[in-house]
Amino acid sequence: MTMKHPQHAKRPHLATLAKRLLPSLSLLACTGAAAALPPLYVDPQSTAAIWAGNHPSDGRVTDIRNRIANQPGARWFGGWSGEIGAAVGHFVGTAWYYGRTPVLVAYNIPARDCGQYSAGGAGSLQAYRDWIRAFATAVGSRPAIVVLEPDALPQLDCLDAAGKSARLELLRYAVAQFAALAPGAYLYLDIGNSAWLTPAEAATRLVNAGVAGARGFALNVSNYRTDAESNPYGVAVANALRQRGLEKTFVVDTSRNGNGPNGTQWCDPAGRKLGVSPRVNPAGSTPEMVLWIKSPGESDGCAAPAGTFSPDLAYKMIYGY
Repeated sequence: MTMKHPQHAKRPHLATLAKRLLPSLSLLACTGAAAALPPLYVDPQSTAAIWAGNHPSDGRVTDIRNRIANQPGARWFGGWSGEIGAAVGHFVGTAWYYGRTPVLVAYNIPARDCGQYSAGGAGSLQAYRDWIRAFATAVGSRPAIVVLEPDALPQLDCLDAAGKSARLELLRYAVAQFAALAPGAYLYLDIGNSAWLTPAEAATRLVNAGVAGARGFALNVSNYRTDAESNPYGVAVANALRQRGLEKTFVVDTSRNGNGPNGTQWCDPAGRKLGVSPRVNPAGSTPEMVLWIKSPGESDGCAAPAGTFSPDLAYKMIYGY
């Protein structure tokens, strides 16, 4: 069963689409305002959408479809994505065709997740350089929002000195590739959440990773910290960057923060709830955007293998059970 989304109901001719988007993209180039981006893209092949399409008679399907699958969310790319240029190019190209802005996550840094539930990543430094360059090339000049390597900076402490240096070099390389090859991309370096690093330490790591060449930084990816915690923390990190001569903005993942955290439990904790729906905020707002970077219903690795969609988790998150 194919999922239908409002954005797919009518396919515009490419010439019409170009005429419609060019004024917005011109404004974006002149002002840098996120509000000028085309509307966010709803991925018809998200894990929630695929599950809903395959389970039309399940009693939970209407809620999961309406509250999760029909929301614009991020698609994560890593070693499972196959040839990365083709995978990213197809996703971004489809969003462009429908006049939407896709959200992508690059998640393939070597020694990813310190060998924990989401362990993996590119097999060598050069393999990662090739991978991220192909990723940026595939985005090209089209509008896109890219979150770079969740947890890679906050987890620096699990690496030895050589590993830390190599990781920072890779992140700087990635930022440079997007700046050169994907001028339409809004690139945000992940820096963890409000309970992880002090604002000063977060700013130091961002600077060392090349945030000067990026749009800004991302907070709360796959976590549960409330907006009341995340937003002031983001402002504090931005202020710390400003003291170093950098004016940077930030985005917050609100996908699962409606009830805040459950103590220190981070792996599929009970009683969590959806946060506010994804949106691009008015120009000058902090945060610049609230996004669903982690897809609600995808396991952290305890209820099911990491990244696997669980309808039970999804349904409970809709109602905060």
